[in-house]
Amino acid sequence: MKLHEYQGKDLFRAAGLPVPKGEVATTPDEVAAIAQRLGKVVIKAQVHVGGRGKAGGVKVASTPEEARVLAGRILGMDIKGLTVHKVLVEPALNIATEYYAGIVNDRTSKRFVLMLSSMGGVDIEDVAHSNPEAIIRVAIDPAFGLQDFAIRQAMKDAQFDRTKSRELGAVIKGLYGALVRYDCLLAEVNPLVVSAEGDVVVADAKVDIDDNALFRHKDLLPYREESFDNEMDRQATEQGLTYVHLGGDIGVIGNGAGLVMNTLDVVTASGGKPANFLDIGGGAQAALVVKAVNMVLSDPEVKGIIFNIFGGITRCDEVARGMLQAAQEMDIRVPVVVRLAGTQEAAGRALLEGSQYAPVASVQEAARTIQELIGR
Repeated sequence: MKLHEYQGKDLFRAAGLPVPKGEVATTPDEVAAIAQRLGKVVIKAQVHVGGRGKAGGVKVASTPEEARVLAGRILGMDIKGLTVHKVLVEPALNIATEYYAGIVNDRTSKRFVLMLSSMGGVDIEDVAHSNPEAIIRVAIDPAFGLQDFAIRQAMKDAQFDRTKSRELGAVIKGLYGALVRYDCLLAEVNPLVVSAEGDVVVADAKVDIDDNALFRHKDLLPYREESFDNEMDRQATEQGLTYVHLGGDIGVIGNGAGLVMNTLDVVTASGGKPANFLDIGGGAQAALVVKAVNMVLSDPEVKGIIFNIFGGITRCDEVARGMLQAAQEMDIRVPVVVRLAGTQEAAGRALLEGSQYAPVASVQEAARTIQELIGR
């Protein structure tokens, strides 16, 4: 679950981090009123994407009227395909130095990793590409957590301001505390600012929370409504489907994350563009298959669908029944190619004989066939 900056800052503030006072607004008049109270302000678009500043989604206003004008330009703008509906308004900082501090889940080391850099204020991905030695990485042993000596050494290696090591170290330690407390997969501050007045300030917040841990954080459930970047992702979650919108025109349905990901790769290698990731999981019943087909077809860009089913726990005949039920309940006007293999494969194929579904023997054949059927 992705959090907006203002939501992440709420969590950081509760964890004791030095977060600036700010307010959320949805109209230019609200922004002007906040600026009247706060003085010179920074207006920041609230969307789940980086590069907001480069896109014009972060502006500084010296007066309430200027704030109103700038907010009118930011609200409603499109940033990398996402529409800005809210802005965060905070007092403008007199920045002296910008650092990067983040803790990420590293699947290679199977640990969380602390990342620090003196090149803050820009996308950390750009730093990793152009100046990778500027990023200091420290793997965190889950048995001991993030130790003070490791923080001090990392700050030294990253060339953080030694005169502010106590305050900066406290923020980094607090960042790890927030990550553990809220079951985060990512907790990031970019930039972590030292102001001209000598104050250490958490000037940004990027937080991703593990969906599987939300049962422990009922207070965060309201944030879930705003965590979706796409309406179809929201609908899929409400229906209990493991779905990710990808923006192409070939729908993909399979059972098992690895199998679906492999199907996406094969479709892409064949020159196609997957519209989605949709995993119906093991032991899928007919009713779930109907939901899956309906979900994929709710995307108007979909021109064809690939079913890739390997029957282990999942029975191919049960999937076939779901597909036939979907054909009865829905007006399916796009070609659907089906690969069935494994448990009750023969029975599943027999059920689909004479139907509108096109059977194939392999996922490679499925990718080629769907391309032909949609006219490529």
